[in-house]
Amino acid sequence: MFLKSSRYSNVPQVETTDSRGRPVQAIKLRPLPDTAGADIVVDNSLQLDVMTKRSYGDGAKFWHIADANTELEANTLVETVGCVIKQPES
Repeated sequence: MFLKSSRYSNVPQVETTDSRGRPVQAIKLRPLPDTAGADIVVDNSLQLDVMTKRSYGDGAKFWHIADANTELEANTLVETVGCVIKQPES
């Protein structure tokens, strides 16, 4: 269901039903570890992929920042200028 490089690749799947009663596959929520890192103030130019390319050498690792902030949708982290997000050390 997911690429091997996906953060969800090893998360167990469950079967549930949607609002119409049809069976659907879903993944279980995975526990997120406490993460050490730096606090970053969001500004108009902040882009998570650029930030992770610079910090980790891989722009596709933006999801590390989403995990550190317990956010499912990474881009919502940079929507509000002035809010503080955590950038993990690795």
